[in-house]
Amino acid sequence: MTVSATARRTVRVDLGDRSYDILIGPGLIAAAGREIALRLKGRKIAVITDEHVAPLYLDGFMAALKAEGIDAVSLVLPAGEKTKSFEHLVSVCDSVLAARIERNDAVVALGGGVIGDLTGFAAGIVRRGSRFIQVPTSLLAQVDSSVGGKTGINSPHGKNLIGVFHQPDLVLADTDVLDTLSPREFRAGYAEVAKYGLIDKPDFFAWLEKNWQAVFAGGEARIEAIATSCQAKADVVAADERENGQRALLNLGHTFGHALEAATHYDSARLVHGEGVSIGMVLAHQFSARMNLCSPDDGKRVEAHLRAVGLPTTMGEIPGSLPPAEVLMDAIAQDKKVKAGKLTFILTRGVGQSFVADDVPQSEVIAFLKEKLPT
Repeated sequence: MTVSATARRTVRVDLGDRSYDILIGPGLIAAAGREIALRLKGRKIAVITDEHVAPLYLDGFMAALKAEGIDAVSLVLPAGEKTKSFEHLVSVCDSVLAARIERNDAVVALGGGVIGDLTGFAAGIVRRGSRFIQVPTSLLAQVDSSVGGKTGINSPHGKNLIGVFHQPDLVLADTDVLDTLSPREFRAGYAEVAKYGLIDKPDFFAWLEKNWQAVFAGGEARIEAIATSCQAKADVVAADERENGQRALLNLGHTFGHALEAATHYDSARLVHGEGVSIGMVLAHQFSARMNLCSPDDGKRVEAHLRAVGLPTTMGEIPGSLPPAEVLMDAIAQDKKVKAGKLTFILTRGVGQSFVADDVPQSEVIAFLKEKLPT
């Protein structure tokens, strides 16, 4: 199905004088110069991308900027989760400073979630805060990591433990670029789409159960799914920007998922973020059933849908061995969702009925993990 530019959608993230637009639809990389020039006082940009994205989109993006009289430099980094490191943070900061990017200029993340998180962190600390534009090129980044201002890098102690909140000034989600994703990458991003239905939009989850094939095929259904996801996140971010309450719901599946990513040493050959979230969401529903909070049928329904789209739903599907439950528990205890040493999980009373559960007993989690780990 072909989709015209008129199919573009705009979602507003309402944060007062720091509000910004998320533009969603086809052809936005080609239109990037015009959209940025409308919003940017400065005329210089540093573009950060990676070696997978650069051959596909960097030249076109730079040409779009040049057509509007915007001077730009670029830095191409290695692809993969391991790029979210101090080493590469330093290289991005040095490149931005060497380009003499001033506060009214901008730093642009052209890539997936790794590039967006790393670049946003650099933009947040260079000159004590520089303007920042997200041009997400993966489904996961378009519906999740590019929106809301969470930036950061990984630590040996866990994922995303070092970073700042730094909102972008604009998000350009070009849906055309999703056609170049591998099936695995697209499925991984879809896990975050399904998450929004599972948090508090049961009707959206039911819609996805019926229409996921159309979302995968592209066209209007894909734009609708992305726009619905972005609106859901925008509403939560506007209400709770720094995750003091409601925003924690966006972490459904992530506490288990992040522990699994740490256990696989962020090796994308074994597990990528969206796959960890998929397994984590199933585990969250199963753990909720174990705690008599929801029916086991809810977990079965979630697992059936994620399995139908081709996502992993059990720890046994992760290649290679996993550490024992106690080691996974250590990773969970290091997670950012811990407050005053007490475990905080996002649990559920049913599909679309997630809630923040404080002070979850570690003994229950360890016993549950022991049951679910492959033997």
